[in-house]
Amino acid sequence: MEISVLAPSRSDDIAELAVRLTDEIIQRTGVKAFGSDVPRARELCRRFMEAGQYTVIAASEEGKIVGFGALCESHSIYAEGTFGILQEFYVAPERRSEGIGSALLAAIVAHAKERGWKRLELCTPPIPEFDATVQFYRKNGFEITGGHKMKRAI
Repeated sequence: MEISVLAPSRSDDIAELAVRLTDEIIQRTGVKAFGSDVPRARELCRRFMEAGQYTVIAASEEGKIVGFGALCESHSIYAEGTFGILQEFYVAPERRSEGIGSALLAAIVAHAKERGWKRLELCTPPIPEFDATVQFYRKNGFEITGGHKMKRAI
């Protein structure tokens, strides 16, 4: 397995996996909280990656992506500076529990350190449907900071 930062030329592959992630969340929770538009996801992913606004670190085998993490940089006073946000994180269901996710997170943490980020933040899907996901992140060094993810459409 190879873990590397992807070039924008792989944006279509990442967009399709990101839609699989959101579809899985919708299916397991019964709440349509995300769009599932593959062409729009491809367009956005390509644009974000080409602009350097979205860094994707992926695990691949024989050129096929089996998991990825997508990162954005942010800044805040509460975080005491610049930090990273793990926007999407996905490992193909048939490849889970093989250590791929932990290896990806280790590479993401190394990238964060190289960037000089103070911390990494992420939002998990809803509990109890994704309690195992929360436990996975905790096992890999993340801690619960409280609150709920909220949105307001504009």
